[in-house]
Amino acid sequence: TCFLEISSWSCSPETRLPSSHQLVEAESAQVMLAMDESEDVPKDFIKLKTEKLSVDEVSELVLSPYCGAVSLFIGTTRNNFEGKKVIHLEYEAYTSMAETEIKKICRDVRQRWPSVKHIAVHHRLGVVPITEASVIIAVSSPHRAESLEAVMYCINTLKASVPIWKKEIYEDEYSWKENKECFWANSEK
Repeated sequence: TCFLEISSWSCSPETRLPSSHQLVEAESAQVMLAMDESEDVPKDFIKLKTEKLSVDEVSELVLSPYCGAVSLFIGTTRNNFEGKKVIHLEYEAYTSMAETEIKKICRDVRQRWPSVKHIAVHHRLGVVPITEASVIIAVSSPHRAESLEAVMYCINTLKASVPIWKKEIYEDEYSWKENKECFWANSEK
């Protein structure tokens, strides 16, 4: 004959776990935190594309559980310039060089603001209608000051150094625009 011994154990709310179990639980939490952090390493998301840009897509790229701030800059096509009616904008780029320059901007941001977590820079090429975004920049950081400063630095430096050209199409003419901040535009004057 075989006897099976069954025991039951119940735990009241006052019952405390053994201290060794609490230690294992604390170590597990530290390991999980370290794993989460390693999975959330700083990333740069750079994209030049002809399709419509999405603010939601760009802002979601930079979200991090370690950051309390996501700052955005959205550059849109306005319907006028110096009294002329703008129909739309057209952008062209030297793509590989533009991507290289944007990567440099991201490296500079990380040197100036080491707490910045993720950076996304999406720029539209081709035709950009009135009110649509031509550029979206998003930066996440633990606190707002760093992300706000980094976003401003990104757009100003992009306009000054990245080979992306803008053509403004008016009702009866067009004009290629150079950025006043652009270093090569000022070097010949």
